[in-house]
Amino acid sequence: MKKKSDPRHQKRKRAVQALFAWTLKNQNELPQNETTKKIIQKVNKIDDLIKKHASAWPIEQISPVDLSILRFAIWEVCFFKKTPLKVSIDEAVELAKEFGSETSSSFINGVLGSIAKEEMKTTKNKTKK
Repeated sequence: MKKKSDPRHQKRKRAVQALFAWTLKNQNELPQNETTKKIIQKVNKIDDLIKKHASAWPIEQISPVDLSILRFAIWEVCFFKKTPLKVSIDEAVELAKEFGSETSSSFINGVLGSIAKEEMKTTKNKTKK
């Protein structure tokens, strides 16, 4: 992240805020944000990845803010795939510092680091075939 005023950062921030609102509200109502709609379409697969890579933390025990940031970042890393991996992780950590608790950034960095390793292995295996 270059600056907090960067339009890409602001777009991520709005998407995370919309996910947060969706998490707390009636989940049958889709948000207006197009990115958030795409993330919600993949939320079951994303949550499965969270459960796998943060197995010590049941989803119900993860704060809604951290969960929203993780959902966005995992979608960006695993499904959107147009943003470099390191940028996605850095942005998620910055959002965690901005919105989360004292430990949010390290928790999110750890989960995303684990997912990133798995993604890199998958990518390498696909290129070898």
